[in-house]
Amino acid sequence: MRWIVPAGALPCAGPPAAVPAPLEALLADGTLSRITVEPSAVVTDLGEGRSWSREGARVRTALHAALDDPAGWTPAADDDGSYADTAAHAAARDVLAGPVGDFARSHGGTIDLVDVRDGVVTVRLGGACHGCPAAWFTLHNRLERELLRRLPGPLEIRSIGTPGFPAPAGLRRGGDGTGVRR
Repeated sequence: MRWIVPAGALPCAGPPAAVPAPLEALLADGTLSRITVEPSAVVTDLGEGRSWSREGARVRTALHAALDDPAGWTPAADDDGSYADTAAHAAARDVLAGPVGDFARSHGGTIDLVDVRDGVVTVRLGGACHGCPAAWFTLHNRLERELLRRLPGPLEIRSIGTPGFPAPAGLRRGGDGTGVRR
């Protein structure tokens, strides 16, 4: 079951290492088999032989109590300690399909998600955004800010294939001429 929560309400994404006591009790007794945190949702899987008609109210009550304890959610590090790329990819896709993409489209441009790896979100600017002097502002003061609101941890925004992409103070030029936050 996917339970919608406010974006950025929890300090982790992916399967958490630990959850608050009310949910931990449901994992321990087999009511739940798995909990996964997404940027705007908590996904709960029922244990073998359980049904939502019997267990739904207990899970909902435990989740509500757990959401009141954001410090009780402990992020699990990826095996290599890298950023939770799956959650970052989902959040970037949502943001680009929503408010940031809408902003770019309202000006005749596009921002396409190319890749997310090790906390680096790579996009390609198209239409009016390609070569636009305000592209840096859009990427960092809209896209980056919205992703940081939804996701824990540091991230970078990179644009590929944009010749002459400006690199204001605080940025260094990437090998492809794009701005890379450092």
